[in-house]
Amino acid sequence: MVESRFTVPEKVTFEQAIALSQALTDQMAQGAIADDSLEQAITALVTSENGARGFFVTYLSDERPVADPPSTAVISALKTAPAIVAPLMVKNLAMSTSMAIAHRRNQDETLAQGSDRVKARSMYILQAIQSDETKAQIQALITSIDTQAGDYTTFLKRWGYDSKQQQAIRQVFESLK
Repeated sequence: MVESRFTVPEKVTFEQAIALSQALTDQMAQGAIADDSLEQAITALVTSENGARGFFVTYLSDERPVADPPSTAVISALKTAPAIVAPLMVKNLAMSTSMAIAHRRNQDETLAQGSDRVKARSMYILQAIQSDETKAQIQALITSIDTQAGDYTTFLKRWGYDSKQQQAIRQVFESLK
């Protein structure tokens, strides 16, 4: 097994995290990285928001089956940073759910299927990393949808989710409870 060590800079940028994550997912797809090295690399990435965002944007959207399902090493690494991982995973699930609807409205089934893949992977990960933090983030999002106030109000408004999209988001999170 060819193995390379991944070094994550202490102040990793979003762009650096994407590049590192692409190299990491390539090695995962080739079966060229040991579980302990994989877990260490992802753990290092998710210690910062930039690192975690870069990892998720790459890993969740990869067209290869590297994340179907995520390995134990991936899940273990994600559990190391619940305060960073939980809100990002909640947002990933919300965004992919709403984007699948938007792409189907635009009659772009290819992009819709990509969003469906991210949605399925996000749901799996949220169930696998379940913690008090994930439960609190899910409840905060549902509360923001129900009341149009609270922690996720800015997020919902920023992306302009309409009532149909918000209800679809709410339903997917209710299914996780």
